Amino acid sequence: MAERIEQRLEDRIPELEQLERVGLFTRKEIRAVLRKASALEYKIQRRALRKEDFINYIQYEVNLLELIKKRRARIGYSFKKDEIEYSILHRVHSLFNRATGKWKDDVQLWLSHVAFCKQWNAKHQLSKVFSTMLAIHSNKPALWIMAAKWEMETRLSSESARHLFLRALRFHPECPKLYQEYFRMELMHAEKQRKEKKEFEQAKMDLGEFNYSEEILNGEMARIVYRDASQKIKGVEFQLAVLSIAKLFDFTQDLQKEILESLQARYADDPLTWDYMARRELELGSLPATEQTTKQEKVSDMAQREERCCAVFDEAVRAVPTENMWKCYITFCLERYNRKTNSAELKQKRLERTLSVFSKAHESSLLSEALYKQWLQLLLDSNLSEKAVEVAEAATRHFSQSVEIWQMRLQVLIQLKRDDVTQCFEEAIKHVKSKGTLPLWTLWVEWSEGMNSKEDTEALYQRSLHATTPTESVTMKEMYLDWTYRNRGYKKVKRLFTSLCENRPFSLDFFRKMIQIEKEQESCRMLHLREYYERALREFGSTNTDFWLEYIKEELSHPQGKPENCGSIHWRAMKMLQGDLVEDFVSKYTLLQTGHL
Repeated sequence: MAERIEQRLEDRIPELEQLERVGLFTRKEIRAVLRKASALEYKIQRRALRKEDFINYIQYEVNLLELIKKRRARIGYSFKKDEIEYSILHRVHSLFNRATGKWKDDVQLWLSHVAFCKQWNAKHQLSKVFSTMLAIHSNKPALWIMAAKWEMETRLSSESARHLFLRALRFHPECPKLYQEYFRMELMHAEKQRKEKKEFEQAKMDLGEFNYSEEILNGEMARIVYRDASQKIKGVEFQLAVLSIAKLFDFTQDLQKEILESLQARYADDPLTWDYMARRELELGSLPATEQTTKQEKVSDMAQREERCCAVFDEAVRAVPTENMWKCYITFCLERYNRKTNSAELKQKRLERTLSVFSKAHESSLLSEALYKQWLQLLLDSNLSEKAVEVAEAATRHFSQSVEIWQMRLQVLIQLKRDDVTQCFEEAIKHVKSKGTLPLWTLWVEWSEGMNSKEDTEALYQRSLHATTPTESVTMKEMYLDWTYRNRGYKKVKRLFTSLCENRPFSLDFFRKMIQIEKEQESCRMLHLREYYERALREFGSTNTDFWLEYIKEELSHPQGKPENCGSIHWRAMKMLQGDLVEDFVSKYTLLQTGHL
């Protein structure tokens, strides 16, 4: 192994001598490079190879290349690249080849090699990398697309790109993304040929051996790809994706028409088809932008186009009366309403249209829970409070089990300071199952704190502890403890704490809150703090190291503390803690003893 490493280091000497001779590196820097290279070589020649060692070596060589590049620019020296950079580039490629040969499944390693080849313009090497990578990772369509794009855009070889796409489709005959990118490539190829032909004609040159097929120039190859894909890939999403690609090219009107006809014929009942056809009206028949066009004319034109869109949507909800179809319609209306405009008239028209569509969808009983929330928010933003109350009530009738819908209705009533808030809370609790009612109870007690008497609020807290699930009652206990301390004082909260401790489960914050309350008293007694810590550790002592350490710190820092108790607390912690927590506790306890925690 040593001989091999020495040989590799000797192979570096010519390039290092050149670096020193031309003044890019000093002798001291050359020695440092040799030392580092020697250390890195030993790491990649071991029997038990590690991927990180190869990555570190490659990164070092890349950094060296970047440094040479910067120094060349600084001193203005651009010669001897064959003897210096090319030698390092060859070594990096060899390292990548060894690494990818050893860890073939690591796609990121392959992609790093690809990125390196692109950065240093190693086209010949990159072709080899893509070829090897695709032989191993033929199951990844994204890699085929990357390779084909490189062939098309960098090497300007449409034949190679087409060959790669055809190979990829043998492995992935039903991959929509592959077909989309193949379709795009054929249109790019047609556009490129159209430009070439135009330039030849403008220069009045004899085309001679250059034979430009009219079919290819008109995108016939892309049409073949589309027809083949349509037979294998079902779904309106693919049709729309292909159509959006075709629209990027100005010579595809016939192709766009064919795709559109296929879309309407095969997917007439799909909401996305109607959505596309309606939105298409925005682009059709718009006024040409000229300096003479007034703002009023622009607003009028936009309003007319939006009306045409809505006319298509109205036809759509009659033809396809589904929840998704109404969602598409409402989404379009909300998008238009949220667009900025200086015309108050247009803004008002958009609002009225949106609210009207919401109402129609509600009357058809085809409004989803999420859309009810958006409707309510829009009504509140528009100061239509009475309508918001009415809609909120209707929403809770449709989704009587939804906590979020009830929560929104209650927030509307609270915001408007209505008298029937308590009645609505009672109704919500009755309809919603006990599991998941925590948001309703927290909202209720928070509202009660500001509106009702202390007795009523306390009764509500007591009721919530029995009504919620054990897990959710933990949060209510914390809130109850905090409210009692703020409104009833220390003695009352201490009795409440003792009472609440009779019923599990608890949370660490519950005990921390009580410890904090005790510390806020003028006569903070260590005896009480010990009780709270002991109660907490009985519940969480096996899974929490921090609480043990806080207990020890309290004994050390409190005026009434007993430092001699720390030994027994430490011993108990070591017995109770589980698994890796023991080691974690020991390290933190050591830091505490040395004053670093």
